[in-house]
Amino acid sequence: MTLQGDALKDAIGQTRAKWGWFVGLGVLLLILGGIASGNLFIATVASVYVVGWLMLMAGIIEIMHAFGVKTWSRFFYWLLSGLLYAVAGFFAFYNPLLASAVLTFLLAVALLASGVLRAWVGYKHRPEKGWGWLVAAGVISALAGLVIAMGWPVNSVWVLGLFLAVDLIFQGWAFIAVGLALKK
Repeated sequence: MTLQGDALKDAIGQTRAKWGWFVGLGVLLLILGGIASGNLFIATVASVYVVGWLMLMAGIIEIMHAFGVKTWSRFFYWLLSGLLYAVAGFFAFYNPLLASAVLTFLLAVALLASGVLRAWVGYKHRPEKGWGWLVAAGVISALAGLVIAMGWPVNSVWVLGLFLAVDLIFQGWAFIAVGLALKK
């Protein structure tokens, strides 16, 4: 066996010994997903705070990067970009409901655009095997974007929380499945 194959087998063996951690993390994620699904408003606010925190950190990093560039035009570009990120991050903390409305609208636009693009790409690949699945996935994404957009801004208080709850639940089940597979 090759050196890479031995390293992979060794890594899988070490991971297999930790199967309980995967199951435990999966259970924790399932519990958090259940809590999030129980109060979608608080889950939405929490997700807005996470996005705001990430934008604030990105802004600070870009501002620091601005002082490391060598030309004035790049300095002002990075400084302005960092300031905009930092202001947007601060705004998410200052008014999380308005920020959730903006993020929900952007989510609807992104789902609609990516769904239409995916359906178009699938349709263009008609003679190839599996093209219908790509079209179907695109149509479903576009419809999800339309449904969110039609309910906007009222649904802004729960859509992001629902996405967070569903993601936590699916991640939890995935970690449990991986942990149990490693146990065998």
